[in-house]
Amino acid sequence: MTKNKSHKKKSIGWYLDLALNLILLFFGLVLVWILLQVTCIATFKIPSDSMEPALLDGDNILVNKCVMGGRLFNVWDALGDKEVDIYRLPGLGKVKRNDVLVFNFPYLEQRWDSIAFRVMKYYVKRCVALPGDTFEISRGHYKVHGYTSELGNVESQDNLMRIVERGREVDYGIVMRGYPYSDIVDWDIMNFGPLYLPAKGDVIEMTSKHVALYRNAIEWEQKKKLLLRGDTVLLNDSVIHTYRFKENYYFVAGDKVMNSQDSRYWGLLPEPFIVGKAVRIWKSVDRNTDKIRWNRIFKKIE
Repeated sequence: MTKNKSHKKKSIGWYLDLALNLILLFFGLVLVWILLQVTCIATFKIPSDSMEPALLDGDNILVNKCVMGGRLFNVWDALGDKEVDIYRLPGLGKVKRNDVLVFNFPYLEQRWDSIAFRVMKYYVKRCVALPGDTFEISRGHYKVHGYTSELGNVESQDNLMRIVERGREVDYGIVMRGYPYSDIVDWDIMNFGPLYLPAKGDVIEMTSKHVALYRNAIEWEQKKKLLLRGDTVLLNDSVIHTYRFKENYYFVAGDKVMNSQDSRYWGLLPEPFIVGKAVRIWKSVDRNTDKIRWNRIFKKIE
């Protein structure tokens, strides 16, 4: 009887140790997964057709955060729509033109007059201009000064040009007017720019045109109001003649140019809002049939 009781006690202790080790293993794996999500890779689901044909509604993609470095910020403050400081871990590369990026949409709902960090709202678009680039759209086609390769989905840009030349933009529900919605700078999505994309440390002269183009970015960086009174530019109550940017800015556009809410409409994308580069489709489900699109599994995003 004594041996049996001793054996039972050992058995109970062994099972308790096993249970404790499994619990520790589970929490360890969860911690590793969270660290990977924060620093290396994340997954997102494509909710619209704005990036067709590269990405389809129902695609699930892998996003590489190592290119620019994972972001660190106070998630709880961000969820409460409070101002947050965003820090970035060291990156292993750089964003290139035509890379597909996932980012936090930089504006509040239906309000494009001030930049705001939307932690739960993600967009995916193609980068068509980098910090330091001068970007323009001519007859619907994207150009960067000094860059001769194609940018974005040229076939879709051709289609937009044909639609507008036939006067059928209303039939397709295409909104023509573009950023910055100003009497000083009257651009549309067919003829846009040239627009300089500020790089960190760049200094610009504060003219009335530059107030129209960069007001949102400057007010976001400074947390102050930028005002134009005649030919005088004020940051709150201080007169300024030049401005030095604190961040890098990008221009992004959807591949389906007839149906994409992108930088043509809302302007500059601040670098801290970028999550990472979309690299692979890991799953794809046709929403109309609920069937898996097997031909898209692990397809490289180009």
